[in-house]
Amino acid sequence: MWQEDRHQRIRALLSTLQRVSTERIMADLGVSRETVRRDLLDLEALGELRRVHGGAIKPADEAPIAERAHTRVKSKTAIAKAAIGLIASGQTLFIDAGTTTAALAEELAKLANLTIVTNSIDVALKMRGAVDQTETANEVILLGGSISDRAMATTGATTVLDIQRYRADMALLSPVGIDHRHGATNYDHAETEVARAMVANADRVVILADYSKIGQRSRISYCPVDRIDVLVTNKKAAEAADFASLKKKLEEIVLA
Repeated sequence: MWQEDRHQRIRALLSTLQRVSTERIMADLGVSRETVRRDLLDLEALGELRRVHGGAIKPADEAPIAERAHTRVKSKTAIAKAAIGLIASGQTLFIDAGTTTAALAEELAKLANLTIVTNSIDVALKMRGAVDQTETANEVILLGGSISDRAMATTGATTVLDIQRYRADMALLSPVGIDHRHGATNYDHAETEVARAMVANADRVVILADYSKIGQRSRISYCPVDRIDVLVTNKKAAEAADFASLKKKLEEIVLA
């Protein structure tokens, strides 16, 4: 069986089963364990699966944002409050879309004299009118682009081009997962391109990731570990298997 045929069969198994064992692939394809191992390595490199002990699973996706908004709320709020300590008056901040960054916006709304550049409609609305309109009020810039079908946010080529008009002191981003090998990763291509552009145009990168995201990897890497200046997470993250490896590679970790 040709390699591409094997890859297609593995994709079909994962699409049906979500998780598939090495033995099942060997039996279905009639190939050796070593051939399966090579195929899984190839497909993992393409971001089409994640290898686990004994087989493979589909790469991590996120639940709908309306559902995520009600999960680990205390953890996300704690991260948002901790991240405020990294921010100084007069700074320009990139903020992407997500439930953790929405929690951050609620905390930022209590501050003043910041410029917020975001693709998140939720973040923009939380920031709007939160401070009296004086010379120290926050300026909120909502990036142009197409409305995502996954979240209340703008995405696409127009959004990425819009980001390139700005230079931010800091990008505060919330990924699907973060691990010591691949850095910050996302599932959706359009959202990833927005985050990647923010990383490229920011002096510092702050990753906001609750404890459940530590050691997790999604389909697309947008920020390698050596580009992350600060990881803000929960104290419970120290229990994650990948935490020690992350700690060795990151310049700073803030535990909320």
